[in-house]
Amino acid sequence: MILIVDDNKNNIYSLKKLLESQDFKIDTAESGEEALKKALKNQYSLIILDVQMPGMDGFEVAENFAGYSKTKDIPIIFLSAVNTEKQFITKGYESGGIDYVTKPIDPEILLLKVKTFYNLQENNLALKKNHQSLEMEVKGRRESQVVMKSEIDHFHLMLEALPQIAFTLDHNGNVTFVNARWFDYSEDSNVFPETHVDDKDIRKEFERSQKKQTPLELEIRIRELRSGDYRYHLLRMTPVFDNEKIKNWVGTFTDIEAQKRMEKEKDEFLSIASHELKTPLTSIKAYVQLMDRKFNFQQDSSEKAYMIKTLGQIEKLNSLITDLLDVSKIENGKLKINKKLTNLEDVIQNSVDAIVQTYEGRVKIDRHGQKPDMLIPLDEIRIEQVISNFLSNAIKYSPDSHQVIVSTFTDDENVRVSVTDFGIGIPDYKQPLVFQKFYRVEESSVQFQGLGIGLFICAEIIAQHDGTIGVSSEPGEGSTFYFTLPLN
Repeated sequence: MILIVDDNKNNIYSLKKLLESQDFKIDTAESGEEALKKALKNQYSLIILDVQMPGMDGFEVAENFAGYSKTKDIPIIFLSAVNTEKQFITKGYESGGIDYVTKPIDPEILLLKVKTFYNLQENNLALKKNHQSLEMEVKGRRESQVVMKSEIDHFHLMLEALPQIAFTLDHNGNVTFVNARWFDYSEDSNVFPETHVDDKDIRKEFERSQKKQTPLELEIRIRELRSGDYRYHLLRMTPVFDNEKIKNWVGTFTDIEAQKRMEKEKDEFLSIASHELKTPLTSIKAYVQLMDRKFNFQQDSSEKAYMIKTLGQIEKLNSLITDLLDVSKIENGKLKINKKLTNLEDVIQNSVDAIVQTYEGRVKIDRHGQKPDMLIPLDEIRIEQVISNFLSNAIKYSPDSHQVIVSTFTDDENVRVSVTDFGIGIPDYKQPLVFQKFYRVEESSVQFQGLGIGLFICAEIIAQHDGTIGVSSEPGEGSTFYFTLPLN
């Protein structure tokens, strides 16, 4: 907006019409006092100021404008019909004017001057506003950086206070912070502690988790620098997300050496007990089979039924002992996987046929999805063990249903095999625990027998095949247990 200041209404009228014809917004004042009040109240981009006015003349008004922060930068064009001498023009510039126009006025020249100074002021105001916005943004960023640094320092102090080895990594996997306990196992803050030759590589396992954007949890032995001993630690690395992208990772090594020693002693006991039980159980089975052959009981006799039930219970006991031996092998790193190119569809079909034969038609097993009739590097016996375990559990935990679905799906990298039942189901918060050793869901532990180690063994078998294993379930609606195997 432009302010025209003149004590002559005719001059104001003619100037106003001239400028409004060029789409300028105009405000007017008929005295210096009125002009000051309006300038302090409103925002003007240009002031056209008459020099010869009663009371305060134009020079005094301009000097007053210069004394206020709001008005000091407004450009002023002086207009005068009387004071046209050099000394008055000079005084006009000294009073703060940017131009001095004498009357009679050339409208075209005046319009050019007004447009030029108006645009300059508008641009100056825009630049000033941008500058203020930038200053506010810089100030805000500085304050945010101070707050962020304070939070990071507090976070680092918390990590230093932990009894575990603690560290952070950026989104690329570069170590950005380690606490003091790190240096008990590594001399370099950028190098992970040395792991036992028989354990998994930390960097390789982390890269897998990084690719999947999932947390990493790994039991591993790392070398203590002072003693040179390898101690068991539980490694956890958790991603921190920002707008669905990983911002950084937070990791800890928790010393579990004492716990592992206790587990080792327990596993040694289980191994010895299992081996000791295996021998007499084999003899019992042999004597029962000899007895069955010697007496040659009739198929429909009660004695034959008792004999069949006895052999069935012996097989169950033998299966439990075998599972205990497998757990012992896993804990001692002796569960061997012998991979060779095998047709996965044959393995699946063998497992299904064995289960169907065992339950003598009491259960219906349907196949869904494209059959994986392809050669995959795997241990046939162990993968069949996993599928048989899934199928047995599906039947076992579905007492009121006689249908099980085996589904297969293949993409460019993996093949997925899943077994779905319509049984009792598993609550959400307990699903991640079912693959832990000796874990049993409380709701089923009384009704259904078992040691809770079958799925633990399955998880280890699939892990040694570089695959994944999981479950999805709804209580009362059933469960789907699945595993994936890499095609290459």
